[in-house]
Amino acid sequence: MFFDQSWMGYGIVGAFEAGAIALVIGLLAYVILHLFGRTQGWSLGLEVGWASVIGVILAGGSDMWNLIYFNYGRVQSLQLLKIRLAEVHDPDNLGARVFFEFVGVAVGVFIGWLLFARRRSSV
Repeated sequence: MFFDQSWMGYGIVGAFEAGAIALVIGLLAYVILHLFGRTQGWSLGLEVGWASVIGVILAGGSDMWNLIYFNYGRVQSLQLLKIRLAEVHDPDNLGARVFFEFVGVAVGVFIGWLLFARRRSSV
């Protein structure tokens, strides 16, 4: 995430907190894109798709990058690995946090759709 995660919990508690934050980000992304998309004539699929992509990038971009880096990146030395792991909040549960961020954004976009665009007539 794009902010300091030191206040977040560890384990499943931290994953739920990250998911809750991602839910709010997904909801806000959908609302902003829905309001913009109405003026531009966007379809519902375009609004939902872009809100999901932007929400996932904002909510879980750094966690996803760390997950990919630790799994597939080349680590030249043990000291470099220790430095990178020290920068990550709760590296043991990074996968759970990324999963809950994906689910949180999806639920947030769905709630936004329920609140704002569900009764919109098809064009």
